[in-house]
Amino acid sequence: MSDTQYSIDLDSIRGAFPPGVEVLSLLVDFAGWLEGRPWGSVGCFSLQGQFSDSAPIVDGSPLRDRFSLFMRLPDGSAVGGWYGAGLDRDNPPIVGLGSEGDYALLAPSLDGLLAKLTSRQFDNPWSDLKPHDEVECQTVELAQWLAGRPAAETAAPDDTSAELPDFRGFVEKWSRDREDYWANHRLMAELGWRLAAHLPKGKKPWDRTRFEIAIVGAQYQARVLTHGPQPFEEAASIESLLRDLRDQMRRAQPELGLWYAMNFGLYADGRIMPSFEYDLRPTIDGDLALLSEAKADLARAPRPERWVPKWLG
Repeated sequence: MSDTQYSIDLDSIRGAFPPGVEVLSLLVDFAGWLEGRPWGSVGCFSLQGQFSDSAPIVDGSPLRDRFSLFMRLPDGSAVGGWYGAGLDRDNPPIVGLGSEGDYALLAPSLDGLLAKLTSRQFDNPWSDLKPHDEVECQTVELAQWLAGRPAAETAAPDDTSAELPDFRGFVEKWSRDREDYWANHRLMAELGWRLAAHLPKGKKPWDRTRFEIAIVGAQYQARVLTHGPQPFEEAASIESLLRDLRDQMRRAQPELGLWYAMNFGLYADGRIMPSFEYDLRPTIDGDLALLSEAKADLARAPRPERWVPKWLG
């Protein structure tokens, strides 16, 4: 394991910061210090940016400009800055989005997070932020590096956390609100009605029938996931409804642009809970979606430069 080095992707980290907010210089410097060191020597993570779309949070796409997620843990949890209302956009608190539904304010700042790494102050479910047992620990070296930085912050990592908003409460309220939003959404109700023939046979709350949708310009494909993606009879009749939904969402949050893929579950009570892909280039009829059609969508619904995926740039 000691032969494995930390995975670092600064380009993806820069892209994960909200438009108009630049990557923290301390984070860039920390990445430089970490480069080449054995994975697990100061914690079990990779430095890799991601959007809230793919983070473990309900309906994360609308929250893109609220987070700068720069760290991934082996279990899929994400760590990064939180730009909540009234918080410092130049030095945001650092939060964790846990893969098992654990949401925590980890430190009041990036300085505080790195200080906690040196003192190994993480319990379950965040114990992956502690060094790995089978790797030589380098937290002392990290502490020395931090102490040698100009105007280094040496305050206790949790000294201001009491003044910060309740992050867990924010996420729990967001989750409830989004579930209510989609449960009462007119287009989702109509979609559930049109797909009533596909209601799951089971009646447990988690039973669902899964669907995949792709819309790229004039291209369209809908599949039901039963023994692999399959065409279904109602696909053509729901296209206009899905295109209306896509345009409605663009008007509500123009900077996100138009989504290219949608996944949703149809539950036994007729509820639909969707998720959306804004950066994935979907496959339609066995081939990647046409680049010309995707660019037409981008021209119709421009995005901030850092939110344009590389395949579309």
